[in-house]
Amino acid sequence: MLQIEDIKKTFNPGTITEKKALSGISLHLRPGDFVTVIGGNGAGKSTLIKLILGLITPTEGEVMLLGERTGSKAGAQLRSQIGYLPETVALHPSLSGIETLNFYAKLKKQPLTKNHELLERVGISQAARRRVGTYSKGMRQRLALAQALLGEPKVLLFDEPTTGLDPASRQMFYEVVRELNGRGATVLLSTHALAELDGHADRIVVMKNGVKVADGSMDELHVQSGLPLTVNIRLKAPRPLSGRWQPLSDDLSYQAQCQAEERMALLSELGNLSDLAYLDIHTPTLDDMYAQFLKREDV
Repeated sequence: MLQIEDIKKTFNPGTITEKKALSGISLHLRPGDFVTVIGGNGAGKSTLIKLILGLITPTEGEVMLLGERTGSKAGAQLRSQIGYLPETVALHPSLSGIETLNFYAKLKKQPLTKNHELLERVGISQAARRRVGTYSKGMRQRLALAQALLGEPKVLLFDEPTTGLDPASRQMFYEVVRELNGRGATVLLSTHALAELDGHADRIVVMKNGVKVADGSMDELHVQSGLPLTVNIRLKAPRPLSGRWQPLSDDLSYQAQCQAEERMALLSELGNLSDLAYLDIHTPTLDDMYAQFLKREDV
């Protein structure tokens, strides 16, 4: 579906303004994958999406989308199968919502018959005849999402899509995208809003300074980060424990830390868990892991 092989992108090479935007990025996405790319400003997220769209060409490496090299003539013909939502969309303020969607549908050579249904799907059908200039930020982003969904694309690319949206709009966005993803659409979403990713992305790619520093599910990122998990217990009655368990406020409450792969061995030291009055296992959050990845000095 999407294959990125050892991509490098350097802007203004050989000049005093030379900038390496991407270095050795490889990424493979299959049909139905939901992958989120996270990183701060300058991490290379937007450059990566522009390469996938064929808007810019790589300095080295290759991007294959739906079996064709992006940027090629054959690749350009596949754009109708790609839905793209940038962080900021320029929408003509004098057009109504339905006129705007009809305009994009004609550009993409899509029928106009389902456009009212699309506006209803993103929750702004009641404002279909209103001028876009009267829309709120959230409504404009919903309209922009509708244009990205024209033609039921096989690949959806989102660049900071929920910036400035209220909680209800963010929830609607992920519900619509998850629905399409469930039908087999491949989703690649770049964001710095880590808190809202819980339960949405199947796989997370962490980027720093144009380099991929981590890639995997939440569990896999936990292992890659090397951060320990913390186990808190409270015994029903005092008894001796190994030196790994540090006493807390009294002789019943203890805490221990271990790596993710050591969890079962640590718990086995406790014997019968029914002898515990309380057990809590705290795993690092995505924020914790992201901060740990950014500390790496090798990128």
